[in-house]
Parts: sequence; C-alpha cells; structure tokens
Amino acid sequence: MELPTPQSLKNRRIELGLTQNELGMRAGVSQPLIARIEGGDVDPRLSTLRRIVNAMDEKSGSLVRAEILMHQDVISVSPADTVQATVKRMQDTGYSQLPVIQDGSSVGSISDSDVIQSHAKYAEIGDLPVSEIMGESFPTVSKNSTLDEISSLLYHYKAIVVMDSGTTVGIITQADVAAYLGTDTSI
Repeated sequence: MELPTPQSLKNRRIELGLTQNELGMRAGVSQPLIARIEGGDVDPRLSTLRRIVNAMDEKSGSLVRAEILMHQDVISVSPADTVQATVKRMQDTGYSQLPVIQDGSSVGSISDSDVIQSHAKYAEIGDLPVSEIMGESFPTVSKNSTLDEISSLLYHYKAIVVMDSGTTVGIITQADVAAYLGTDTSI
C-alpha cells in the first residue's frame, strides 16, 4: 500500500463527494481526526489510514474483497484420505497443492513437494493418511478481506482459505489474483 499524503487524501475525498463526517463514518473514525490528518497535524496509525483508504475505495467502487476473488468450489482432502487418493485427486484436478479440511475448517495443506519429501522418509507412502505428511494450513481470511490484505499474504503463501462463521467458503490462489490484476482495466 502506497501511503497517501494528507493533501492527496483530501483531494480524493472531495473528488468522491464525501464530507469529512461521511468519510469518518464510513471508516469508523471521527470527523475531527479526518480533519487533523488532512491538515497534516497528526500522523495516523497504518491501520487507521488503511480504513480511510478502504472507505474511499469502497465509495469509488474500486475496493476488491475476497468474496469477489475466491473460488467457492474448494477442492480439498480430509486428514484421513490416503496419500495415493490425494495424489490422484491433484492429478485429476490439475492442482499441485490442496487444503486439508476437517469439519469445515482448514487443518493443513498438502502439495506435490510434501509427497516427494515424504517419500524419502517412508518407503511406502500411498496408504498413509494425509495427516501423516501434510504441511501447515494456508492462512485464512474473511470474505470481507481486501485485495491489499490478500496480496500481502499471497506474497508468502501459494493460497489463502476464505472462512465465514468458522466454515471454509472459498479459496484464493496467487494465480487468481494475477488473473484478476491482469484483466482489471481500472489499475
């Protein structure tokens, strides 16, 4: 996220037709704080600045949230599935990694590299349960998480699981964000 200057915040707010009070209400901060930020009298916390920018992005229609990017059909495996069945599922679907889901929640992940590395440890891995060789879970976000937040996580992980009320409702991969960014003409 590129940090806006106080003047650029004020200019964008005016372009969007928002009063300081309206922007404050949308961002969950007070009107006097908006005025002090725009006047350069206060240096806001990054989280406050992010809420203000997100409120303006939402008003302009350019705020992208996880629910727009996610795939609702989450291809996954359970911890009890065998490695052999999981590898077949990855081959059939064309994915090199899958979330491991139990009772609607992400409990791990499994990838081609997990299988390859485990083969050195175990002579026969086909009948092992996924739980024996799975890696850490992909990070989770809510449906309301922003593209900024998602991109930060995808810098370190290959996928993100989207949760709603404790249940997995979608998945976002690096390829999904790249495809979105490559087709979005507003960027």
